[in-house]
Amino acid sequence: MSGRNYPADIDPQSQCRLPLPRRDELDAEAQRVYDNLADPRGGSLRGLRGPGGLHLHSPVLARHTRALNRYLRQEAGLGGRVRELAILVTARELDSQFEWAAHEEEARREGLSDKIIEAIRHRRDTAGLDEADAVIIELGREIFTSRKVSSATFARGLALFGRRKLVDLIALMGNYAATAAMLTAFDMQLDRD
Repeated sequence: MSGRNYPADIDPQSQCRLPLPRRDELDAEAQRVYDNLADPRGGSLRGLRGPGGLHLHSPVLARHTRALNRYLRQEAGLGGRVRELAILVTARELDSQFEWAAHEEEARREGLSDKIIEAIRHRRDTAGLDEADAVIIELGREIFTSRKVSSATFARGLALFGRRKLVDLIALMGNYAATAAMLTAFDMQLDRD
């Protein structure tokens, strides 16, 4: 990592404005979160270098956000494809480059086509896309850009997903919007190759 030029307030190990959390400074429950994040099979795309590591600076927050994230990502029944589509839309509409970089390949693994990814990336019209994909993209655009969801978009989302899944879908987007705020405030840097 030496030789990389970061802004003066960026820690070279964490690649953000806070150092990586230290396991020995955490209580037993937070150490379990730390161990899960540090484990390459632990389910985190970015491990300690990303939102999980940032959250550990507030151990109680880390425990709550991990539980919410686990529910929204794995237990809400949205499916990996819908989940990653919603995350990419949120990342794009909030210009969260770190989230985009962390999730673009995962979105492909979950079955999102290059056509859909490029439509999100370049904010292209959703005409011609599958109705569910189009509604998720339009919901994200309206929530984060227009800051108002039209009655028509809401009705389409409700008809396609039902109440519970629509609530969970919007909560997932909100959760990743909160993550984008953390990444922005702590100036999380992208990997440089």
